[in-house]
Amino acid sequence: MPSFNRITIIGHLGRDAEQRFTPGGMAVASFSVATTERRKDGEKTTWFRVSLFGKQAENVAQYLVKGKLVFVEGSLRQEEYTTKDGATRTALEVNATSIQLLGGKDDTPRAESARPASPAQAPAKAYHTDPVTYTGDNDDSIPF
Repeated sequence: MPSFNRITIIGHLGRDAEQRFTPGGMAVASFSVATTERRKDGEKTTWFRVSLFGKQAENVAQYLVKGKLVFVEGSLRQEEYTTKDGATRTALEVNATSIQLLGGKDDTPRAESARPASPAQAPAKAYHTDPVTYTGDNDDSIPF
């Protein structure tokens, strides 16, 4: 039986993105995203390490600044590592396939990496979905 690994996150960036290139020349943007769940007994924050590859990493890395709200889609994996003091920790790592900027801080690029972007290269600034209502009357009302 086939398997499926897909995650969708809406959260705030925990740090500015770091951009680097693989030996083959592919761009990689790395950053962290925090999601916060509000509960009766307080808040629970979950951190994700995110890596974005290719042309999209080149185009949006300069806009990924700490505090910005983002929508991330990709696949999730859990990695274990050992800290300097010998403790074993677990990290949630996302290999992003898509990212959209949702707003938050100023939507201008960081000053040190600012370069003019064509409209085709500018990342989306909002994520909107239209609600679909299924009445169950007939198959013509199913949106897919």
